[in-house]
Amino acid sequence: MTGPNDDPTDTAGDERAADWPISLSGVTESVVTTLGPNDRWNAAALGLFAGDPVTARTWGNTRTKRNFHRRGEGYVQFVDDPVVFAEAALSLYEIDDPILEEATAWVRIAVDSVETGTDDGTEWEEWAIEPTDAAIVRTEVPTIDRGFNAVVEATIAASRLDVDGYDESTLRERLGHYDSIVDRAGSPREREALERVRKHSNW
Repeated sequence: MTGPNDDPTDTAGDERAADWPISLSGVTESVVTTLGPNDRWNAAALGLFAGDPVTARTWGNTRTKRNFHRRGEGYVQFVDDPVVFAEAALSLYEIDDPILEEATAWVRIAVDSVETGTDDGTEWEEWAIEPTDAAIVRTEVPTIDRGFNAVVEATIAASRLDVDGYDESTLRERLGHYDSIVDRAGSPREREALERVRKHSNW
């Protein structure tokens, strides 16, 4: 198996060399890093749709989409830091190494484009995702955190504010609701994450 410090362009013989380190169901939010032409790793949010294979969609002409086409791979990472997730979801977030310090687990993936389309004027591309290497960095007792969930939903609503096909007043109403959840049930880190959502969006 390969590791995060191996040549990221060498994918020969990587056919299903690993399994996912967690059981995926529904849509699991993650952060994916992809190597750009500037030799830096771009971090972005990526929703993983459970199935065989696992799939994901990129929307618009994003860096993730371009890097997937350029390299055919990346690193999916699972993080429990809301600030890191908000930054990845809404800002230009580049790092020198493929693995985030905050990752609780990572999966090196190979990707193949399987379908393209347009939804309300926005182009999307669907990718089949296969794990080629994986590692669990740390484990802990799982908890259900309303504040973190509200931050995730806020990033989604904020990213759609300037997209045709979405009603802005409805999105802003949702953002107000998520703000109230974080205010009541969130940690200081989640309140900071919500400030990042405001900073990096038209909220």
